[in-house]
Amino acid sequence: MPSPSDSYIHIHHKNTDLYSLQELPESHTWTNINDNTLTYNNSEKGSNVNVPVIDLNDPNASKLIGHACKTWGVFQVVNHGVPLSLLDDIELVGLTLFSLPSQQKLKAARSPDAVSGYGLARISSFFPKLMWSEGFTILGSPLQHFRQLWPHDYNKYCGIVLQYDETMKKLAGKLMWVMLDSLGITKEDLKWAGSNSQFNEASAALQLNSYPSCPDPNRAMGLAPHTDSTLFTILYQNNIEGLQVKHDGSDGGSGWVTVPPLPGSLVINVGDLLHILSNGFYPSVLHRALVNRTRPRFSVAYLYGPPAHVEICPHAKLVGPSRPALYRPVTWDEYLGIKAKHFNKALSYVQLCAPSISNVCLM
Repeated sequence: MPSPSDSYIHIHHKNTDLYSLQELPESHTWTNINDNTLTYNNSEKGSNVNVPVIDLNDPNASKLIGHACKTWGVFQVVNHGVPLSLLDDIELVGLTLFSLPSQQKLKAARSPDAVSGYGLARISSFFPKLMWSEGFTILGSPLQHFRQLWPHDYNKYCGIVLQYDETMKKLAGKLMWVMLDSLGITKEDLKWAGSNSQFNEASAALQLNSYPSCPDPNRAMGLAPHTDSTLFTILYQNNIEGLQVKHDGSDGGSGWVTVPPLPGSLVINVGDLLHILSNGFYPSVLHRALVNRTRPRFSVAYLYGPPAHVEICPHAKLVGPSRPALYRPVTWDEYLGIKAKHFNKALSYVQLCAPSISNVCLM
C-alpha cells in the first residue's frame, strides 16, 4: 500500500496543543476564508443547491450516482448497510484517542519514513499557515500504535478499527461497481477487480481527523482545500458541520457548499484516480474543512485505491474520436509521489499534451 498523500505527516515542529489555546496564534491565522461563499445569479436557485443524497436501495441508484459524480464529484449515501452502532464505535475510538494528553499521543507519532501514526496534515507543507486539526493514519493493523496509546485497553480499540475497515472494504467494493456501472463499465471490462470481482486486492487506509473547538473559527482553517488522490473516499462525519465542497453550478453559481452531517449518512468524494479512470467525466472534488467555536468535530475517512501494481488510465469505453484519452497510465504509488510534489496541480502532470488512443486501459 502506498503512502496516502491525503493523510498526515510526522510532527516536525514544536507541538501545539490546540485544546489548551484560548486565543488563535499567528501560526494558525488564515485570511480570506469566507471570500468565496456560494453565490447565484438567482437567489431562489441558491436555496436548492445541496449535495445529492442517494439511497443505495433505490433502483435508480446507479443513474443518480453517475449524475452526482459528473455534476458534483461528491454525494451522500443512506441505506448503505453500515451499522449505526459501528459508526458510533469508530467515533468513540477517535474521540478517546484525541482526548489523550498531548505527550501520550506523541508516543504514537508517525516517523518520517512511515505511513501510520499521529501527526499533522501532509498538505501543511503547501501552505504558509498551520491548520486547526490533528489526525491519525491507520494502515493495516493499528496494534503497535494502540499499545503505545492504551497499554491496557488496546485490544478493544483494535477490534473496532479492524471491524470498521472490513465493513468499509465491502461497501467500497459495492460503490465501485455502482460507479463503474454508471459509466457503462461491466465486470467483464475490468480485469483488476479480481476473479470474484470483489476488489480483494484494493488498497486502503483509514484516517481519523479531529478538529478541536476554536476561539476564532472565522480566521482558522481545519483542513485546507484539496482533492483526494484516491479512487474515492468514504467519509463519516459526526453531527458537527464543517465539510465544504467547491461547486460550480451550470446556472451561474460558484463557491463553497456545506455538506450537512445527516444522521447515519456517509459522504463519498470522487478522487483523482477515478477522475483519470473516467477520462475526466467524473471530476475529483475540491473540498475543505472549517472549524467550530464551541463544539469539536470528528471525521473518519476511508481512502480507497486500486491494487499497488495496477496502472489507472482512461478506460477504453470512455475514449473515442471525439474524446481522446486525457491522461497517461499511472499507479497509485507513482501518482502519490507526483501529488507530494505538485499538490492540487498533480493531475496536470499526468495529462497528455497530445492525447492518443494508445493510452487507454482495457484493464
